Amino acid sequence: MSDRETLEVYAAKAEDYAEAFLAQSPDADLRRFMDALPPGGRVLDLGCGPGSATAFMLEAGFDVDPTDASREMAEVAKKRFGIDVRISTFDELAAQSEYDGVFANFSLLHAKKADLPRHLAAISRALKPSGTFHIGTKVGDGEKRDALGRFYAYYREDELTALLEEAGFDVIHRRFGAEAGLAGDVSPFMIFLARKTADE
Repeated sequence: MSDRETLEVYAAKAEDYAEAFLAQSPDADLRRFMDALPPGGRVLDLGCGPGSATAFMLEAGFDVDPTDASREMAEVAKKRFGIDVRISTFDELAAQSEYDGVFANFSLLHAKKADLPRHLAAISRALKPSGTFHIGTKVGDGEKRDALGRFYAYYREDELTALLEEAGFDVIHRRFGAEAGLAGDVSPFMIFLARKTADE
């Protein structure tokens, strides 16, 4: 994610974002992702934000590589959890068969829809055979900015399923819900857990 306006919003509101989504324990989606990984597995937290998921995964014994495009979010992760976040955009993912899992929790929805197939292909290449991929996104159509100015791409269930299958993934779990985000509006979302089924 390298949209300038989106990054400016996160720069200004990094602490607010961290506080709004503060958790005392892993939620069911993160637990499901971790349960699908080998013990001590290597994980890419792609768009880790303030680092809470990375902190939980480290505590559970995983070898985590946290990345984010926002320096301010990385600073919050360092301050709150002592985590060193690698500053990196989706376009810079060049790993080959390095990770047992990739955790992209409401991060790839900031990428343009035209770019998602390329990003998914890079994630597939970065995963080891039968690697696990978690993706969270908002449900809807098209692209638009929220009240804060952040860029969002919206997907339907069949649309995201097709994109994942084209990238060599098999969806193994789906969850749907709705919650209020940083902008204050309640939005429907979907979270998919997928397994890599083919090497690129």
